Amino acid sequence: MAPWLEVHRGQAPLIVAFPHTGTEIPQELEPRLVSPWLARKDADWWVHLLYDFAPGMGATTVRTTISRTAIDVNRDPSGLSLYPGQPTTELCPTTTFDGEALYLPDLSPDLTEIRRRRISYFDPYHAALGSEVERLRQRHGAVVIYDAHSIRSWIPRLFEGQLPQFNIGTHDGASCDGALSGAVVGVCTNSAASHALNGRFKGGWTTRHYGRPAEGVHAIQMELACRTYMQEPLAAAAEHNWPSPYETAHASRTCDVLKQVIQACLSFIAARQW
Repeated sequence: MAPWLEVHRGQAPLIVAFPHTGTEIPQELEPRLVSPWLARKDADWWVHLLYDFAPGMGATTVRTTISRTAIDVNRDPSGLSLYPGQPTTELCPTTTFDGEALYLPDLSPDLTEIRRRRISYFDPYHAALGSEVERLRQRHGAVVIYDAHSIRSWIPRLFEGQLPQFNIGTHDGASCDGALSGAVVGVCTNSAASHALNGRFKGGWTTRHYGRPAEGVHAIQMELACRTYMQEPLAAAAEHNWPSPYETAHASRTCDVLKQVIQACLSFIAARQW
């Protein structure tokens, strides 16, 4: 297995995937970037730490440590936009979420390099994820894929105003049974935190590609607003204030809610096993 690919195999019918927590930048890429900080700015900071309880609940975890600037493993590999007509970033991003250039002039990846990165990073990640889906589906008859994400609470280029704290995506209900999304929404409602189902974030490539509820594969995405679990600056994110450090005490309340969310996923899928 590639050194940048981390897979923990659990036995419960649940996979927690971390496509955007990586911050490693391939060595050959760095001289072409405007700055390493910009290249890491849009990482899902500390999200894998938020869910460090998941293996203890029997979940399998799949994580890439490679930065999404090299390649975004939660985008359509064909290059098609997941949100047509709305601002977004590409399979191999050339800008940050805020629209800042990631590459020095004339040094963005061409189609040949994009294909190479897909072969080197995208394909192995999804081969590992797909293998775990099939392993658990064969064992249990059904499986939940929980795609774990976060994003800054204020990004005017992507959405207006302040993002809700918990953003649940199911590709408008196509990627999982409504009972699963209903159970997750119920946990969020009981937490008194703001939340949305299929709002600005409806689920990325993982949710849309793997979610086949009729075949026993239920996929759901959770996009946390960063303020939910970390100190998020009110001023624009800059190198001197972003990312904020991970503080266990600050994140503890969110972790408690997420444990309930993961338990809701396990309870849902337990009723659908062989």
